[in-house]
Amino acid sequence: MFSGIIAAVGRITHLTPREVGFRLHVDGGGLDLSNVALGDSIAHSGVCLTVVGTEGNSFMVDVSPETLSCTVGLDSPGPVNLEKALRMADVIGGHLVSGHVDGVGEVLRFDPVGDNRLLEIRAPKEIAKFIARKGSITVDGTSLTTNEVNGTDFTINLIPHTLENTTLCHLKAGSRVNLEIDLIARYCERLLSAERNT
Repeated sequence: MFSGIIAAVGRITHLTPREVGFRLHVDGGGLDLSNVALGDSIAHSGVCLTVVGTEGNSFMVDVSPETLSCTVGLDSPGPVNLEKALRMADVIGGHLVSGHVDGVGEVLRFDPVGDNRLLEIRAPKEIAKFIARKGSITVDGTSLTTNEVNGTDFTINLIPHTLENTTLCHLKAGSRVNLEIDLIARYCERLLSAERNT
């Protein structure tokens, strides 16, 4: 589990083809790797991946074709939002995040509003029903609060701190982003659907 509070912006430096999928070589940037061991989980722009090797300030993770088919940002070198998995004593500053991407959204607007940015995203229809006004959503691994929701489209206000400490500052109209809906919304839907089918 994660909190959606980005610890560092790292960089995928290169990819090594494997028999199935790729091995990503990641420069951890400012991420503290002193307590990272083989088998630990690190979220990469919202995608939970398992550490298979470490070397200095870099580490390696394997990514499968299935993961590549339903996410963005892991198929080429570039910056990634990084967060280590929560430990039992950690403070949850954002919201509970599983690191399992529910869908890929498209950025419609990324407009300046003073020193903030108004981010508007179109979500896939199948997950849009889980997005609520003033609710939690994860965008490229970052825990955020929605402002308005209109059908499949929703807006978020990004403050300077978020822009300075995540990859979201690079977004523009047409960018694609990893989305994870709130776990509570997912379980509420499951409970309601189970009741309807009894």
